[in-house]
Amino acid sequence: MTEPISDRVHFAQFGSALIIKSLSKYAWACCSKLLFSKLSYSFHGSAIVNIGGLLSYSCSLRIMKEDLTMKQELIKDVIQGMLPYLNNAQNEKLQEILRYTLVKYDVTENKRQTKTSDQNFVELFLSAKRIEGCSEKSLKYYKATIDVMLSELQKDVKHIVTDDIRRYLIQYQEKKKSSKVTIDNIRRILSSFFSWLEDEDYILKSPVRRIHKVKTGTNIKETYSDEMLELMRDNCTELRDLAIIDLLASTGMRVGEMVLLNRNDIDFNERECIVFGKGSKERVVYFDARSKIHLQNYLKSRIDDNPALFVSLKSPHERLRIGGVEVRLREYGRKLGLQKVHPHKFRRTLATMAIDKGMPIEQVQQLLGHQKIDTTLQYAMVSQNNVKISHRKYIG
Repeated sequence: MTEPISDRVHFAQFGSALIIKSLSKYAWACCSKLLFSKLSYSFHGSAIVNIGGLLSYSCSLRIMKEDLTMKQELIKDVIQGMLPYLNNAQNEKLQEILRYTLVKYDVTENKRQTKTSDQNFVELFLSAKRIEGCSEKSLKYYKATIDVMLSELQKDVKHIVTDDIRRYLIQYQEKKKSSKVTIDNIRRILSSFFSWLEDEDYILKSPVRRIHKVKTGTNIKETYSDEMLELMRDNCTELRDLAIIDLLASTGMRVGEMVLLNRNDIDFNERECIVFGKGSKERVVYFDARSKIHLQNYLKSRIDDNPALFVSLKSPHERLRIGGVEVRLREYGRKLGLQKVHPHKFRRTLATMAIDKGMPIEQVQQLLGHQKIDTTLQYAMVSQNNVKISHRKYIG
């Protein structure tokens, strides 16, 4: 039996009214499903379905959905703005009044104003991080990461939800072929940004809160053996290079810390020097007798008056940079057939050696300048040979 046209029209009117009154995505889904099921009622006998009318209804429903979404976002913005001044009951009442009132109005978004607002949020976040002591290098990385996300999502930060962030991270990994470590770094930066927005009452809740740490697995990173270190020392063609290798191996300092050192920073009597670590934090590092001798020999051979501890070999003998150290060490690695010769590997080697010889982890943490002890544990890879010896000693 064919359903009367009047019944379908009445149902459509009822469904449309219900959609307009409801601001719930669930209500929208249910109503649209029912409405389409009525409009696409089965063919019976000579009944003719008006395809043009169906498409017209579909277009109208899409427009209504966009209008509802815009109103939802507007209500959310108002509630977020009033969050510091109203309690929960007052916020609920305000939300109820806004829903009732906005039914009579059409809402459009000012895209240009939204973009400026987002940029202001990023700058405010970076200013807060700068006050906390973050380096300019880190701040530049934070800004680039957040800007790429905002550009990709094309949404106001107040309207970004958890699914948006999840989808962005998945698409970023697929597009860039990024490792899990890289994706987790992006997640941490976005989490910091949105948590700050939440703490400052710019948003109700961080959309990254429910996105947990990416499991990256444990990679056993290599260290230099005693034979490798001696091989590099024996094949150094410059006094400077020998002094660099010994200083990195005995202090465990970062290469970025080493290239900032000046001649007068070195205390040869105490065999120590003060370095400026991440966040411009000072700490004392110590070097051994061999490093002292090789460093003194290098400084005696210098003919320039540059205050920098390490300078380029050729005139005008400018301060050596991180890239210069990395390139020089890679050249030695290729020459000697050693894989992955990198300045940071000396730091990891020192941490592992110190742990293996029984140095308390807290002291290793202080030596390396780590704020969190978990970072120190990542650097200090326990020797597998020592695990074997301990197993035989304690278990049999």
